[in-house]
Amino acid sequence: MGRCPGCQAWGSLEQVEPVRTGGGGRTVVAGAPSTPARRIAEVELDSARARPTGVDELDRVLGGGLVPGAVVLLAGEPGVGKSTLLLEVAAQAAARSRVLYVSGEESAGQVRLRAERTGGVHDELYLAAESDLESVLGHVDALRPSLLVVDSIQTMSTASVDGSPGGVTQTRAVTVGLTALAKERGLAVLLVGHVTKDGGIAGPRVLEHLVDVVLHFEGDKHSALRMVRGVKNRFGPADEVGCFELRDSGIVGLADPSGLFLGRFGQGADTVQPGTAVTVVMDGRRPLLAEVQALVAGANIPSPRRAVTGLDSSRVPMLLAVVERRGGLKLHDAEVYTATVGGMRITEPAADLAIALAVVSAKRDAALPADLVVLGELGLAGELRRVHGVDRRLAEAARLGFTRAIVPTGAEVGRTGMQITEASSLREIMARIR
Repeated sequence: MGRCPGCQAWGSLEQVEPVRTGGGGRTVVAGAPSTPARRIAEVELDSARARPTGVDELDRVLGGGLVPGAVVLLAGEPGVGKSTLLLEVAAQAAARSRVLYVSGEESAGQVRLRAERTGGVHDELYLAAESDLESVLGHVDALRPSLLVVDSIQTMSTASVDGSPGGVTQTRAVTVGLTALAKERGLAVLLVGHVTKDGGIAGPRVLEHLVDVVLHFEGDKHSALRMVRGVKNRFGPADEVGCFELRDSGIVGLADPSGLFLGRFGQGADTVQPGTAVTVVMDGRRPLLAEVQALVAGANIPSPRRAVTGLDSSRVPMLLAVVERRGGLKLHDAEVYTATVGGMRITEPAADLAIALAVVSAKRDAALPADLVVLGELGLAGELRRVHGVDRRLAEAARLGFTRAIVPTGAEVGRTGMQITEASSLREIMARIR
């Protein structure tokens, strides 16, 4: 053949030798590279630097901001505030460049109403109510935005593959198309994702592998606290947490959320009640002060209750057994209620000592010192075990005005200006605070 069947040009065909890859006799033909290979030192970094979104708490989780060409998947339960957060990000980004917000779940008018309520109306923020991938690409060609928000990926579909919107085939095809668009044009893309009843991201697991960043948006419907937790991040830490408060006027970042988790925050020492203890937990790499409360009620009850809120329901009964057996405190015939303050969820073993001392304080009806913070994991033998990041935890406690701390023996404590008490067992601590 002397004529190309595609472009109809004569004499344009070249003969090449097939490159054998081995295995089954299959062969592939080498093609022309799209871009030449360069030395790694010659690769420019400007196109890979993160740019702040204007929402500080989200930037903390992203590792400084959005990288051009990055695809970010934000997943969360219905009504947790995903669309509100991304509309705030879109409004902040529109102050610097053009932004396209595509909604497949709501009309443009509904998005405009939310933007009016949250103060997110901007001249460079464009809205499009589309659920077809090809139409979205047409909007991108016409507007040339620097940021694309798609709400949500499960409502989008493409005519190139079969299947209903939200299905495995359609979700994968749409994500592949948007990812290719982002990499080709250096366009940052934010995707909203649904979750299953088990809390996992809806759709095929390959969806999380295709995107660059996976964030989980968490929150209790009975609390205004919201947390964005990094699960995967190719451009920064994957264990960072951002804290937000959902209000009528929108969503606001909380740079110092410890006050939400302390019932005594901003109050005097005389307001501290028996049955409370303060600890410092690490959520990702972020230290957060948390208050644990306990109530011991009744005596000689044949089948006493053990109610747990905000704590590990399988670990609290074990700690109660340790307190009774190793601490010599009678609890088997009394009802015990334990909870956290502010809707916080604590599963870290470093809070074991706080739970135990809160129960001891409630049983003895004697309050712990208001300026005391306790850290440590309890073993079944009643020994106090070391936890990681003690210096960072105590530095956060000292910043909020706590002056005394009980830590496990041998803990690496930096210069915090606090009065540090080391202990090796629960019985030793109970004897000191009697």
